[in-house]
Amino acid sequence: MDYRKGLHTVYNIQYHFVWITKYRYHVLECEVKTRIRELVRQICLQHDIQILQGHVSQDHIHILVSAPTHMAPSDIMQKIKGRSSHTMQRSFLI
Repeated sequence: MDYRKGLHTVYNIQYHFVWITKYRYHVLECEVKTRIRELVRQICLQHDIQILQGHVSQDHIHILVSAPTHMAPSDIMQKIKGRSSHTMQRSFLI
């Protein structure tokens, strides 16, 4: 078990997130799948979130992350889903 260290903390906080596409449409295929994977990796690197495991299916995404103690699960998902959704809509819908 790998522990992460902060300035005054030693922790091992892991969250398992699963989110689906609207109406379970199978839109996470081909280049959309690779682009969403890249975006999630970039966002996690920016916020010091380690991705332990992840999987992108046709209609949902699984991700197991280790996050710092100051980040709530809702904040993590807000950052990941918000930025990736905005970027994906800009690049594929317009």
